[in-house]
Amino acid sequence: MKIIAASAVNTSADAQKLLQIANDADLADLAASGALQGAERIELHFPKFTDGRAFSQAVLLRRRYGFTGDIRATGDVLIDQLVQMQRSGFTSAVLADGQNPVTAQRQLDRYSAFYQGDALQPRPLFARDTDRDTAHQTPPEAA
Repeated sequence: MKIIAASAVNTSADAQKLLQIANDADLADLAASGALQGAERIELHFPKFTDGRAFSQAVLLRRRYGFTGDIRATGDVLIDQLVQMQRSGFTSAVLADGQNPVTAQRQLDRYSAFYQGDALQPRPLFARDTDRDTAHQTPPEAA
């Protein structure tokens, strides 16, 4: 997962392939309208750290709608949430103000694998070919 400090966010991002989805949006309606087509990055917003609807949206985008691009967490993103975000399908996160990116990366590095499947790797650990199936644990930008 790519960690981005709040101060490092580029506001002039390539908006033509970016889709920002509110946490109360109906993904079925967006998919039916074709809004997900052509998007390279989808930003899901956490208005408060206690509002977890974006977790469900990320899982649905990966599993039900087959989105393979970057899913970025924005808003009130805390270090404690990052591991669950990664397992839910997020591939990048913009930390809330006051969160240390070095500490955040250390939190992610703490776990090399998980026994259960997740949004990016649905097969449980015992059923994986470790050379082929653990590739999502080390994103290309971190290698």
